[in-house]
Formats: sequence, C-alpha cells, structure tokens
Amino acid sequence: MTATETSTLPNVQTELSRLREDLHMRDQLVKQLSQELFRLVKGNSTYVPKPETSSRQMEEVRLLREQLQDVEQQVKFYQEQIASRDGEIYQLRQSVQELSDRSRMLEQVIQELPQIYRQKFAERMIPVRDKVAMLQRENRQLHAELRSVSYRLAVKNRNITRIDLPSFDRVGVASIPTFGSI
Repeated sequence: MTATETSTLPNVQTELSRLREDLHMRDQLVKQLSQELFRLVKGNSTYVPKPETSSRQMEEVRLLREQLQDVEQQVKFYQEQIASRDGEIYQLRQSVQELSDRSRMLEQVIQELPQIYRQKFAERMIPVRDKVAMLQRENRQLHAELRSVSYRLAVKNRNITRIDLPSFDRVGVASIPTFGSI
C-alpha cells in the first residue's frame, strides 16, 4: 500500500461519514415532507378547497413534489456514492489483507533462510568430506609405503659390501715440506 492510499483512506472514511449524515438528514426531511403531504391530502378529504385556495395549494403541492423529487435524486446520488465508496473501502481492505498476508509469508521465508542455507551447505559438504577422508586415508597409506620402502632401501644399502677405495702406496711418498725451520 502506498503512502497516498494510506493517506486517502482516512479522507474517504471522513467523506463517507459526512455523506451518511447528509443522507440521514435528507431522509428525515423526506419523511417529514411525506407526512405533511399525506396529512394535507388525506386529512382534509371532507374539505373542499375554494378555487383560489385550491390553485395555491396545488402550486404548493407541485413545489413540494419537485422538492421531493430533488431530494429523492440527491438521496439516490448519495446512495450511489456511498455504494461506490463502500466498494473502494472493500477493495482497499482486501488489498491490505493480501499485502499483510504476503508480508507475513515473506517474513517467515526470511526467518527460515539461514536454516535452509545451513542444510543445503551441509548436504553439499558430505561429498567433499568423504573425498577429503578418502584422500587422507590414501595419503596415510602412501606415507606408510614410503617409510617401508625407505627402510628396506636403508637395510639393503647396509648389506651391500663396502666399496673399496683405491689405496695409495707409501713408497714414492714425497715428503711434505715443513716450514718449521723458516
């Protein structure tokens, strides 16, 4: 709901209550006029009006009927406006209800999102953890094999006969001069 719709709702309600008051007042006037006409027409059935009084009363009756028609038209107009405003109010209330429902739904979804993300992340991590565990087992196995091979090579190297280094004869050994006399 926009700010304009929010601000017009109180205005619409105010206008609606004013129109209802006007309609009620006009209904009372119509009722009073109807009663007065009924009293004039039915109450004086024995009275035979004089021709000059009769035309004057006929003119009053005609004016009253015109006023009555005007009031009836106004009543009809206000009833149509009230019905129209009632329809608008109903639509606005429906919109408010729908938007409130949607807002609640979105709030619930937002509150559930962290849990959903944790669950999806945990589901995606299962194959990764399995792969890491497998690689760690394979790594330990390879380290064990490497230690075994290294140990066997060390043992094998100890068992190999020693390499005979050439020996130099001492016969033609030149004496190494010393600088002790200098």
